[in-house]
Amino acid sequence: MYKKITGSLLGVLFFAGVHGQTKELSFAQAWGRDYSVTQAINYYKGWADAGHYIENDQKDHRDYKVNVKTGERTPYTPPATADVVVFVKNKDIYIQYGKSEAKQITKSPELEEQNPTLSPDGKYVAFTRKSDLYSVNVADGRELRYTSDGTDVIYNGWSSWVYYEEILGRSTNYKAFWWSPDSKKLAFMRFDDTKVPMFPIYVSKGQHGYLEETRYPKAGDENPEVKVGFVQVEGSPVVWADFNAKDDQYFGQPYWSFDSQSIMVQWMNRDQNNLKFYAVNPNDGVKREIYDEKQPTWINLDHDERITYLADNKHYILKSDKSGWAHYYLYTLSGQLVNPLTSGDWQVTSLQLVDEKNKVVYFTARKENSATSDLYRVDYSGKNLKRLTFGDYTHNVQVSPDGKYFITNYSNVTTPNKVALVDNNGKIVKELADSKGADFGQYHVGKTEYITIKSDDGKFDLPMVITYPVNFDATKQYPVIMSIYGGPDAGTVKNTWKGMSNQFWAKEGVIQVACDHRASGHYGKQGVAWMHRSLGQWELVDYITVAKWFKAKPWVAKNKLLITGHSYGGYMTCLALTKGADYFDYGIAGAPVTSWELYDTHYTERWMDTPQDNAQGYKEGSILSYVNNYKGVLRIMHGDLDDNVHLQNTTQLVDALTDRNVPFELMIYPGSRHGFARSKSAYDFKERVRFYYQYLLEKPVPSDFN
Repeated sequence: MYKKITGSLLGVLFFAGVHGQTKELSFAQAWGRDYSVTQAINYYKGWADAGHYIENDQKDHRDYKVNVKTGERTPYTPPATADVVVFVKNKDIYIQYGKSEAKQITKSPELEEQNPTLSPDGKYVAFTRKSDLYSVNVADGRELRYTSDGTDVIYNGWSSWVYYEEILGRSTNYKAFWWSPDSKKLAFMRFDDTKVPMFPIYVSKGQHGYLEETRYPKAGDENPEVKVGFVQVEGSPVVWADFNAKDDQYFGQPYWSFDSQSIMVQWMNRDQNNLKFYAVNPNDGVKREIYDEKQPTWINLDHDERITYLADNKHYILKSDKSGWAHYYLYTLSGQLVNPLTSGDWQVTSLQLVDEKNKVVYFTARKENSATSDLYRVDYSGKNLKRLTFGDYTHNVQVSPDGKYFITNYSNVTTPNKVALVDNNGKIVKELADSKGADFGQYHVGKTEYITIKSDDGKFDLPMVITYPVNFDATKQYPVIMSIYGGPDAGTVKNTWKGMSNQFWAKEGVIQVACDHRASGHYGKQGVAWMHRSLGQWELVDYITVAKWFKAKPWVAKNKLLITGHSYGGYMTCLALTKGADYFDYGIAGAPVTSWELYDTHYTERWMDTPQDNAQGYKEGSILSYVNNYKGVLRIMHGDLDDNVHLQNTTQLVDALTDRNVPFELMIYPGSRHGFARSKSAYDFKERVRFYYQYLLEKPVPSDFN
């Protein structure tokens, strides 16, 4: 299935300086701030056309198009149709073509427009304003208002919080409307948050402060009622898709058909184990079921490439993990399976190109090794699968419009990023760039390697990337920093170049490890499914296996293993210092969930079902259930304005720890959300450094950090 590298011999290895390594890294070099060991390389932005790729030169910061056959470089200017931006300034919408002066196209400075989005034909800009959906004619500034019932709990084309966070995605910035390809229609979602509980966030600014009131459904709560509507761009009554808004349900991102005559609407039940696709007629709202998938655990309601329509207007490609692994399937528009495009115990990741003329699909996958990514091609028939990339590297690729070439930026833990031009037979046409500096290889550095170790039950190979101290000596003992995230299907271990920033702690004599558990995505959906109704259980089991593996090594310092993570990683860190306190000594936890009934419906219930249906699972997954086991030293950080994982989580844990009169560290960052404000991040970094020196190294912080 996957290539494995085991770590059984590491305990007897001695990593001294390799012959030729004669220099010591400076403070700046060890943090990756000095580009003498590695160097910046040109950025390859994609393709101008089938015969020219786009290169951004790091010396003059200009774009060039480069001929794939001759290498000739000429200045690149994007097509006028591509170089158009719309944006909001001073609460109004502006449009700018290339480098010409921006043109103001709305005039309502008292009310701000949101998410201005240009129609495919460039004639209209759709937007929302105060919970209603509008468009404006670019040529004459004429506004069209499509809805008029927006309030503080009813939003048209603007997401309810749980949809923004979990279903449509944060990258949408709450946008919930979609242009048809022919620019003649808009699809949008209407949200009614009337029954969704309001969660107050106290803002401490000023003399009296104030409350931010967000409709946030926590596990088991009422969800927003949602409708899917359609309007004609020139104005029309709203046509509603034929769904009952009162049903307990979710709608995923819709996908317009290639010819704009229908739209695919993803529907899912509240239990999230039944996914249906409906082809909806935007002219009358009539729906027709064309796909029905059920799984015993859950189905992800993806907002990225679930469906890819083909230009033949007869087929679409479906991405699904219904087999236990994510794969592509070719379907007719009527919902008939033609055949699987891929299959096996490995994962596809993303479509790169569908060559409809030659009936070939180009895609990336984690097939050779779950910690790497490669480019493949396969025929529509599912036959003639071929790997196009090379070596034991992780490849980030950009395929030419005709599929004849691709550019790959590739690396692994020992090889800094390189860039190559490759043809569609996998032959390297030209090496384009290498980020190795002139002095690379002349410095004493800590060795980094990718390995796997067996899970305690022997069912899985758990992946790790380890950076050892400079001049590692197996007769000495070193502290360990274990960095994790831990969420379902959200692994962080990749066989890629890690830069130089891990070398400072390597110089200071610290072992650094990033590791993943069985349900982090390396073993597909059948691996992630172990987490069903039991968040926190198997992640901790596997992290304890990693901790025991290290603590069994004679070169690991006793009582000096620190675990750290943010968000879900903060949750796992807190769990490690309570439920797993016999194996972990220190923890730094950022913005942790501490009890799953405090988190939102869609995310939590996908894995855990509702608290009403799975009371035992919620109890066993709560940090609060294990505070009596707490020992070691835990540092907790949280932003007071966190609208994702509410400060309430940390407050309840702090309450439980103080009731038990045990020592811990706490830092609240005022004005920070789920990610800390930049001004607070610098302080947070210094405090992390202080923590490492105080507890792991037991010596003063060097003056370089002042």
